[in-house]
Parts: sequence; structure tokens; C-alpha cells
Amino acid sequence: MRHPEPIYHEITLDPKRYIVSKTDPKGIIEYGNDYFVEISGYSESELIGQPHSIIRHPDMPKIVFKMMWDRINKAQNIIAVVKNLAKDGSFYWVVTEFEPKVDPITNDIISHTAFRKAAPRDAIKTIEPIYAKLLEIEEKGGMEASEKYLRGFLEEKGMTYDEYIDGVVGNKGIFKIFFTMMKKLFS
Repeated sequence: MRHPEPIYHEITLDPKRYIVSKTDPKGIIEYGNDYFVEISGYSESELIGQPHSIIRHPDMPKIVFKMMWDRINKAQNIIAVVKNLAKDGSFYWVVTEFEPKVDPITNDIISHTAFRKAAPRDAIKTIEPIYAKLLEIEEKGGMEASEKYLRGFLEEKGMTYDEYIDGVVGNKGIFKIFFTMMKKLFS
């Protein structure tokens, strides 16, 4: 007897709560706040010591993560709209910003803290078709091809990646205040 395919649902995030996780420079989880543990569906002990990619959703284009890691490994912040995967196969959309922590003596990055908040519905509707296109291109031509497409997409709009994402998520008001506040709390 064949079992029906499981139906995965979108987890609705509480807009008043935030998700925080901290990794070492290689992306291994060192800390996750209670909401991260709750939403991910993993226990704290299942998360600590695992690569952050444990929550990477297959709908996310690889080029987005490459771009994020390229930036945070240079101690540069980046904001992204990300679809994450919970342990049970469900998913949730977040706006995430990274805060690299740099050793003041060696200038080496010693950790990355990610602050996440529920993504606005409009941002998800805008970004989903772009991610679908990037995934399609990656499947046929690899990450290099999707990077070229993304570069062309942004050039056509006359925007940098940061300008585009700021516009998509409305990173002028509440999100800017949120990320600024989180950095102060966790620094």
C-alpha cells in the first residue's frame, strides 16, 4: 500500500518575535534562541554543532547563499529574503541580516550572528518567482549561469542587490529599526 506524499505547510511566524542564531566562521551552529529552536522543530541539542544548512530549503537558489557567504566572510552585512526548512519538512520565510563578529587583534571573523524576522507577504510574492527562475537556471547551467542572470536582472533595474532587497522588504522603517536594535542587544 502506497502512502500519500506528506503535505508540508508554511509556518506562520509571529511578527513580534525574532529568530537569532550564531555560527562559527564555517557556519556551524553554536547558539539558537528559543524561537529558532521552536520554529525549526529541532531540539537545541540537535542544532548545536550542525551546519546552518540543516535548515536550507531546496527551493533556495545556491547563488543566494554563495552571495551571502562571500559578503559575510568579508565582514560585510547583507540582508536577504530566505525560505527555511523545518525538521518536519514545513517551511517559513524570513528576512535575515548577518552580523559578523571580528577579532579586534587578528581581524579574523570569529562568528556570525543571524537575525531573522517574518518576511512580509509582498516580499515573498516578489522574490518567489525570481528564486524559481534562478533555480531553473542553476539546474541547467549551474551557479555561474544563475549569477549572470541575477547580475543582468539587477543591472536592468539599475540597482545593486542591497538596493533591490531594501525595496522588496521595505528596509527603511521597521526592519531597519529591528536589525539595529538586535545588533545592539547581541553585541
